[in-house]
Amino acid sequence: MFYEMRTYDIAPGTTDEFLKRVEEALPHRVHLSPMVAMWRTEIGPLNQLIHVWPYEDLNERARIRAEASKNPNWPPSTGDVVLNMQSDIMTPAPFMRPLTAEVQELGNIYEMRIYTYRPGTMPTVIERWAESVPHREKYSPLAACWYTEIGGLNKFYHIWAYKDLADRTRVRAEATKDPHWPPQTREFVLKQENKILVPALFSPLR
Repeated sequence: MFYEMRTYDIAPGTTDEFLKRVEEALPHRVHLSPMVAMWRTEIGPLNQLIHVWPYEDLNERARIRAEASKNPNWPPSTGDVVLNMQSDIMTPAPFMRPLTAEVQELGNIYEMRIYTYRPGTMPTVIERWAESVPHREKYSPLAACWYTEIGGLNKFYHIWAYKDLADRTRVRAEATKDPHWPPQTREFVLKQENKILVPALFSPLR
């Protein structure tokens, strides 16, 4: 299984309208395969919408997208507000719990952290993360963890749920006291980025 993460940059001031159109059109799409998450950016690159779709393989993705394109109600009519679109194919880390269409209420905000690692180091990174994640989840849940297969390569995404920004500050301070956290991968890191995300009301992950 893999996950496709689609990131759309939209015109300022159009977030509510974009989400409204997606929510209205979504019933015409999800009977083919589920959307498992939909977020908007709150802190970081603004005016971004991020949605996530799971597929068994690239053949299933091609088949489902071909079927969906035959429906006149999908995709939603958002071309007038979308400025840029990006798609990344993500492989889930072996310790990640699968995302499904079932509602999971993990937090009011999510932090997406994106680490770019040196080429060839991902197997070691995943091994070290697998050892450390159970210790980190004592403080807040890991909503998702992927590494890129197609798109920007050597990127490692981890997404954490929090009640609010104050909870994030408290949790991160507590977690850094744990001798098992963070994983010892700093020697491989080339770049670190993060985004604070708010789930859409209709997102299964919220």
